[in-house]
Amino acid sequence: MKCRRMLSGIAFGGYCCALALIVLPGSAVAGAPLTNEPITPVPAPLDASDARAQLGDRLFHDPRLSADNSVSCATCHVLALGGADGRPVSYGLGGAKGDINSPTVFNSALNLAQFWDGRAPSLEDQVDEPLHSPVEMATTWEQVLGKLRADEGLVAQFAQAYPDGLTAANVRDAIATFERTLNTTGSPFDRYLLGDEQALTPAARRGYLLFKNFGCASCHQGAAVGGNMYQQMGALGDYFADRGAITKADLGRYNVTGAEQDRYVFKVPSLRLATLTAPYFHDGSVATLDEAIDVMARYQLGRSIPPEQRRDIIAFLESLVGTHPRLTRLNR
Repeated sequence: MKCRRMLSGIAFGGYCCALALIVLPGSAVAGAPLTNEPITPVPAPLDASDARAQLGDRLFHDPRLSADNSVSCATCHVLALGGADGRPVSYGLGGAKGDINSPTVFNSALNLAQFWDGRAPSLEDQVDEPLHSPVEMATTWEQVLGKLRADEGLVAQFAQAYPDGLTAANVRDAIATFERTLNTTGSPFDRYLLGDEQALTPAARRGYLLFKNFGCASCHQGAAVGGNMYQQMGALGDYFADRGAITKADLGRYNVTGAEQDRYVFKVPSLRLATLTAPYFHDGSVATLDEAIDVMARYQLGRSIPPEQRRDIIAFLESLVGTHPRLTRLNR
């Protein structure tokens, strides 16, 4: 079996393995927080009024971080729409086409590493990758800092926030600090975990039991409902052979480690905002959650899930969505 660091089961938007695991509901009395559940509430975000977070917010939306001043972090991570861009793969400088789906930046501070292949161990390290990528921002720190240092207001803001002022390291730190303010809290499911038995609809309750009984929670777990382990795509079916046209991006962790056992291995994505961030999978090949559940059942479990059960699982996934002042899609 191809499992690693997990129990067993299917995953929706992630990569888990194959045997069905029966998990009983957590024990709790009325009004008391649930215990022994695989999912935990999202922790409170960093204070957005922090001076470094405010600088990071400004830089996250600043196109001067790209070579021609046309692309910012927010180009591929649209906060109002869920922190992604809604495309199968992202586009960068001059319309250059990327090779992988853009994950949401919300709750990214909860990940064990950044990017689908986990090549950046921290949010700070992550900043360098798009900045230097020829198909994203296509620039250098020398060029970026030259432009930013011409902005007297920004220089003064850095001087107040950092003893050594405007540096590449401090730009990285500011953006990462801002991203740590992007946790989504107060979801119906988190309220349920904290003892509000009325927070979930009957369909969402059924969906959560299915999510555990099929073993999805063995990969999608913790506060982010994912993001804390790596798994191989395709346990009981060759997803890539069936899809065809294998690309370098499909190799996943193998591109980082060069180890054969890491071929087609990816970081399990968070499901916290899955209902807002279609299309799905690293290749953006699936347009709907219903189809994603069907595909994952086939390739990770070797079975099919009836439509009515898929609907209940989707109701559960909807209950995972928390709130954040920058997430306005929920108000539309």
